[in-house]
Amino acid sequence: MTVKLLMTWDILPNKEQEYFEFVISDFIPEIKQLGISPTDLWYTMYGDQPQIMVAAKTQSQAALNVAMASKDWQRLIDNLMNFVENFSYKVIPARTGFQL
Repeated sequence: MTVKLLMTWDILPNKEQEYFEFVISDFIPEIKQLGISPTDLWYTMYGDQPQIMVAAKTQSQAALNVAMASKDWQRLIDNLMNFVENFSYKVIPARTGFQL
């Protein structure tokens, strides 16, 4: 069963430019290499919600577990943490459309 990985975070103050460069040049290409396919990226403009939500899919929970257990995943998240705070994620069964 296809699963969806939902990740949320807030960009650290004064790190916006570095953050966006990292996401475009490193984060997205590297999660793709791990077999995780980004599907959506949401930016909260107003309200008391995480600033960023990223949705990505894998073919199975097992495939996601392998990717997230890798040293490459840990390194990628460690690097992301240089630019963000309040990182959180959850895994849910994938459906079409927006999911929280």
